[in-house]
Amino acid sequence: MTQAPRPPRENLFANLICTIAIPGLVLSKLSSPERLGPAMALVVALAFPIGYGVWDFIKRRKFNFVAGIGFASTLLTGGFGLAKVDGIWFAVKEASVPLVIGLMVLLSMKSRRPLVKEFIYNDQVIDVPKVDAALEARGVRSEFEGLLTRAGLMVVASFLVSAGLNFMLARWLLTAPAGTEEFNGQLAKMQWWSWPVIVLPSMGMMMFALFGLFGGIKRLTGLQMEDILHAQGEKRGP
Repeated sequence: MTQAPRPPRENLFANLICTIAIPGLVLSKLSSPERLGPAMALVVALAFPIGYGVWDFIKRRKFNFVAGIGFASTLLTGGFGLAKVDGIWFAVKEASVPLVIGLMVLLSMKSRRPLVKEFIYNDQVIDVPKVDAALEARGVRSEFEGLLTRAGLMVVASFLVSAGLNFMLARWLLTAPAGTEEFNGQLAKMQWWSWPVIVLPSMGMMMFALFGLFGGIKRLTGLQMEDILHAQGEKRGP
């Protein structure tokens, strides 16, 4: 039976340009009344991550609840900004996204399809059929499930850390009234600061979990890294 082709990997550079760089520039440079104005600049800035999300889904035909939560968060940012709600609600929203994802990962650990596999044990990076076959051949499936649970707890911790950092960063930066040029500038600054303050620490914890998983897979299966990972030049089609 022919294995179904994997969807192409997401273009990280395009993601950063459309979700961080362009929105940040629009908010910081075009929010003055002489240009787009605060409300229109917010709408234009958020149109880029929304448009990118739609384009990426059409191209890769891959959707999951994490992407859905991120999409909803972007819409809420626009809604909150246009409704001119207090900054505390932006902070709550920013914290709620990683918090919800982390809790969903935790609650799904004992289910038939644990969400941790979306992050660190998926067929985009790992040759899952080969690893699964080696686990079955050696009779170490239960040990692997324990390994995956421990890695999953680290993933959950990374999202909880992200939630706390998101809340603190939003409370620190978003002090101006929503719907003003100053607020848009602060929102742009939060976009730029999110990478060094939030994304990098969380990504570090995620990578720690991933490398721990790789080490455990090598120990349990006897496979080498080149066997565990998909070859870079491997064809994606059947």
